[in-house]
Amino acid sequence: MVEQLKQTAIQHPNSETMSYKGKAICLKSSLLLAFLLMLQPLFSQYNFSQLDQMLSNDQKALGNNAVFLLWNKDSILFKKQLGDFNSKTQAPIASCSKWLTTALVMIFADEGKISLEDPIVKYIPEFGKYFKNYITIRQCLSHLTGIRSDKNILKKIMDRKKFSSLEEEVNSFAAHDIQANPGTEFRYSEIGLNIAGRILEIVSKRKFDVLIKQKLFNPLTMRRTTFSSFDGSAINPSGGAQSTPEDYMKFLVMLLNKGKYNGQQVLSEAAVEQMIQVRTTPDMIKYAPKSAQGFNYAMGSWVLEEGKNGKANALTCPGLFGTWPVVDFCRDYAYIIFVKNLLTEDRTEINLEIKKTIDSQLPSTCN
Repeated sequence: MVEQLKQTAIQHPNSETMSYKGKAICLKSSLLLAFLLMLQPLFSQYNFSQLDQMLSNDQKALGNNAVFLLWNKDSILFKKQLGDFNSKTQAPIASCSKWLTTALVMIFADEGKISLEDPIVKYIPEFGKYFKNYITIRQCLSHLTGIRSDKNILKKIMDRKKFSSLEEEVNSFAAHDIQANPGTEFRYSEIGLNIAGRILEIVSKRKFDVLIKQKLFNPLTMRRTTFSSFDGSAINPSGGAQSTPEDYMKFLVMLLNKGKYNGQQVLSEAAVEQMIQVRTTPDMIKYAPKSAQGFNYAMGSWVLEEGKNGKANALTCPGLFGTWPVVDFCRDYAYIIFVKNLLTEDRTEINLEIKKTIDSQLPSTCN
């Protein structure tokens, strides 16, 4: 394109009667050429050839079909599509759903409809019957409820089929044993996020999948993302979303821009600040999936890198099927590896190596 503009800029008609319009077009072309030439050093500072080769080499380990997108705050920096997947391919994203649900809860907090310090029993009295009066919404978002959960993934999937609504499932949590006092021990599960999702249904008198579409997906133009269940099973705020690489990237870019997307403040800056606060310490982690072991937790996402004042410099929210989204607030980028396979420890190592490669090109601005 630059070469074409050069040709336009130098090929003037050899005539003293050149029209004013022709001169204006020539001047505009010259200015555009100068602008693009100024941009060349900016883009030439990034060399993603190593990243490109790494993704090609790891295609089989990633499941053959994968999409990788890397953005800064306003534009795409790198894209690679492998196998049959493209940026509009829709697939289940499992626990990547938790980040979306947390954002919806924060929207309700922004609107003053709930407080994160509200006890869940305020909205769901069933928990009071089983002496669970002190669990807060904030603790639900960080897996600090203390409620016992089954670690067996297949058993949990089968158990969910018993419920026809989120209300039924969440009410069943009330009868579960308490393993620890709320806020003291972290155990990764579906319980906290699903309780939070049910509270939003109660407050709004609308179903969760309708709510999140209206308040989050529509403002972000995430048209191919849904929590709707098509098999009659209960809506699952903690792991039931389907999305596309292109859609989920819009969500990540919104977080990177402190809650703003396409000129609209979808989340307040204060809400994003709360979402990057580290909520655990290593001694609090009693159960974490292998893909996230060694990380602390914020709200709805894992802390990849910790900064000062208890804040995360980088967050991630990997899903069981292998999709791995990241926001790095210090290097001002977001990326997603979108796949559809079970996440393995090997895959985790690949993702961490990919991040190191990106970091080598985009240095941190944090002190």
